[in-house]
Amino acid sequence: MHARLNGAARQARGDLPTLVSVSERLSGAHDPSAIVLCSRRDDEPWFCFEQPDRDGIALAALGCAHELSALGEGRFGELDSLWRELGSRARDDGYEGPAGAGLVAVGGFAFAHEGSRSPAWSGFSAASLMVPEVSFARSGDETWITVNVAAASGDEAETAHKRIDELLDGLLELPLPLLDPAPTGTFQVHSAMPPSHYEEAVARAVERINSGELEKVVLAREVDVRAPTDHDPAAVFDVLRGGFPSSYVYAVGRGGATFIGATPELLVRRQGQRASTVALAGSIRRSADPAVDDHLGETLLHSTKNRHENAIVAQRIAKALSPYALWVTAASEPVVIRVANIQHLASPIRAQLRSPVGAIELAGALHPTPAVGGEPDGTAQRLIPALEGMDRGWYAGAVGWTDASGDGEFCVALRCALLRGRLASCFAGAGIVADSDPAQELAETETKLQALLPIVSG
Repeated sequence: MHARLNGAARQARGDLPTLVSVSERLSGAHDPSAIVLCSRRDDEPWFCFEQPDRDGIALAALGCAHELSALGEGRFGELDSLWRELGSRARDDGYEGPAGAGLVAVGGFAFAHEGSRSPAWSGFSAASLMVPEVSFARSGDETWITVNVAAASGDEAETAHKRIDELLDGLLELPLPLLDPAPTGTFQVHSAMPPSHYEEAVARAVERINSGELEKVVLAREVDVRAPTDHDPAAVFDVLRGGFPSSYVYAVGRGGATFIGATPELLVRRQGQRASTVALAGSIRRSADPAVDDHLGETLLHSTKNRHENAIVAQRIAKALSPYALWVTAASEPVVIRVANIQHLASPIRAQLRSPVGAIELAGALHPTPAVGGEPDGTAQRLIPALEGMDRGWYAGAVGWTDASGDGEFCVALRCALLRGRLASCFAGAGIVADSDPAQELAETETKLQALLPIVSG
């Protein structure tokens, strides 16, 4: 790395540095998220992304060698261009590790292109990807470590080496802490807006739909929990990955705050010339009684309202992928998928890309799907903030990673909370169509809130 840093400093020009990246396989079994969560320092950016049931796949990152950010309607395209240029100039040693090993950028995008403007979302800009100083990628029993340095013109290699040495010396891998089973003090739980506000918003949306203004819109609500002590992101993350092993469990730490969740919804996965995603829309609760649970699943599968909601999402996704693809194929019938507390209708979708378009650009083409926005999109985007009365921030946005080749994976940031000190703001929404009932949609948000609310409310 020393020799590469010297060469990279000579190569650096303009505003973009030259990235130097070195990767190595670690011996033994490791927990990438535990390393990052135990090693992070105050106000240091960090990132964890797992899907435990998919061969233990995990990517965790610490520190910031370089940040890419953008604002406005062209934010996905702007970050895609910046990342392509950075990747083309990077100096790495080549590797054959699992997905996410090597040089990556990690982070996410707010729901709205001008989103995350409220003080609560400080540190989470509308579009923000970071090249970490160190990252860990795992698949099965194989774990790789990658160290990245951004060499700007005139930088001293010794200074960069010292920073990396300090970072590596500070790494720890310990069991993640447990949630306090009997916390001292009182938890205060309240809706940011009264539940009646949400029901009224649903009723107004149904009126707009029946007037022909739009076909579907997703409306969300926020429930806040103030704890007697600071919320512990590490303990919350460990509970989520244990309780939702088939979901994408993620956590993004910025400036003392953590955006954390467990979502069943993939926005896009790009692997070479293949892209895959899923239309996830239509929900029903679960039951501890297997017979009742199966009956609820069958009810969902044959629900006209929920099938229509799912079809809207599947059609839009296929249409959005078509310009990039030789072919796009979607399941002819949705299937029921089950997570810990809820069942969904899901329609897997795959595409063969006609050119090597990257994961960031594909994410921008798909976001927001009607599963979190609406149809038509432009009308829904204007209506959502007016009816919800809140800044969604990164809720219902995209969280994930991409590598220098353009491969990567972004999930839809659902079943989530924003942790900042003692305050946890939990978010959940429901898809509104012509025959939606306000009370039933409110109940659906209550079901979805159960992913996080019991964990952060003691």
